[in-house]
Amino acid sequence: MNLLFLMTDQHRVDTLGAYGNPHVATPHLDRLAATGTRFERFYTPTAICTPARASLLTGQAPFRHRLLANYERNVGYLEDLRDDAFTFSSALAARDYQLGLIGKWHGGTHRNAASYGFEGPDLPGWHNPVDHPDYLAYLADNGLPPYRISEPVRGTLPNGNPGNLMAARLHQPVEATFEYYLATRAIEHLERYAADGRPFFLATHFFGPHLPYLLPEEYYDRYDPALVELPASTAETFAGKPPVQHNYSAHWAYDTMPAEVSRKLIAVYWGYVTLIDEQIGRILTRLDELGLQDTTSVFFTADHGEFTGAHRLHDKGPAMYEDIYRIPGIIRVPGAPPQVREELVNLTDCTATLLELAGCDPSPAVDSRSLLGLVRGERPDWPGEILAEYHGHHFPYPQRMIRDERHKLVVNPESVNELYDLVADSDELHNRYEHPEFAETRRRLTTRLYTLLRERGDNFHHWMASMYDIGDLDLDLTLSSFEKEPANRESP
Repeated sequence: MNLLFLMTDQHRVDTLGAYGNPHVATPHLDRLAATGTRFERFYTPTAICTPARASLLTGQAPFRHRLLANYERNVGYLEDLRDDAFTFSSALAARDYQLGLIGKWHGGTHRNAASYGFEGPDLPGWHNPVDHPDYLAYLADNGLPPYRISEPVRGTLPNGNPGNLMAARLHQPVEATFEYYLATRAIEHLERYAADGRPFFLATHFFGPHLPYLLPEEYYDRYDPALVELPASTAETFAGKPPVQHNYSAHWAYDTMPAEVSRKLIAVYWGYVTLIDEQIGRILTRLDELGLQDTTSVFFTADHGEFTGAHRLHDKGPAMYEDIYRIPGIIRVPGAPPQVREELVNLTDCTATLLELAGCDPSPAVDSRSLLGLVRGERPDWPGEILAEYHGHHFPYPQRMIRDERHKLVVNPESVNELYDLVADSDELHNRYEHPEFAETRRRLTTRLYTLLRERGDNFHHWMASMYDIGDLDLDLTLSSFEKEPANRESP
């Protein structure tokens, strides 16, 4: 089975027609969803690029693989996977797979994609590397103009400095955009792999629609801001929430930009999504032209979501809201029925799925569970909750989350915990953690999170054992043996 893995960065699930957006044109991804399995509740293990991508590569939760932060803002964590880390690419290579990765790597500083067996231009970092030699050669070979932007959009930081670049007009035709370049390189690899005849894994990782949104005119102005309805959570007051969320709102300068700018930013973000959809369409069309559609499984997902103004925030950060933790997830396997699944599944589950499709043993992907049964329309016993974690960006900030059919609990050791009723309060505006009527829900989720963390080996559970109602303890919190009776030993 050939494997085509399409991935975006910082992609809101509600920007796709297949997920209900009535305005944004995403015909190619909508077609993929209509012919495959669309997962309605697909989550990232952590809403930050490098740790999420490392989880996909290894099939391990972040606390286990320990690559916990993007290197650009690293505050002392590992910057590369350990030497003994399992990766799905090594398993596929052992079965003679051709391996290609075109686009964003962002998986370490000393090791690049080639270190794990992938072919393709080495494209490090979090944003489009528009000064990369291979991209510059592509422009020169095709007589295309270089990258140039104007009219940058920024807010104002708390210290009065200009804020982060949010968007700008890009003075290039679509054929010169980094997105078009990536799709072109992916198609070149696809053609070469098809000619070789051996099975292949080919990933195309777009850097967008991650901010800043740098787009040509026809995409920058594609959508009328009047179509944009600002998220209801822009009414966020941060009352009863961890103070870091208000600080992050100031860092992203949301309140320094008027509502019309916020609407324009969302409209431009939509344009970015459409641009990427068109490039994915080029790849999928070429796949069909090469006659590979019946022998190739296709995945589409993202590493995490984006706030785009929700909760008066941009980007992502230390707030475990649906906006950044729920992501698109579409898988099309030849012969499997078109469907929509409601199970709570995880980006990390893609790892075991890839391994199973390739005929490899999925068990080394220890925190991953194959989705192949779900994709084939089966009804396996599937967990009724999902976990996520966060370790910081700019500064250490540990969080753990459990989400079930209706409720979400977030544990914040340095601050207040959060509990949301996702049915009555889908915008997560009201923290119910201290509300008496939610005492039983709080106790149930706390105990379940504690139990699952212990089963995983995530030492975050020690904090919970001290601080919250998790029932009777069955371990010594000091990790000592001071209170144990000495073992009776017979003299030699």
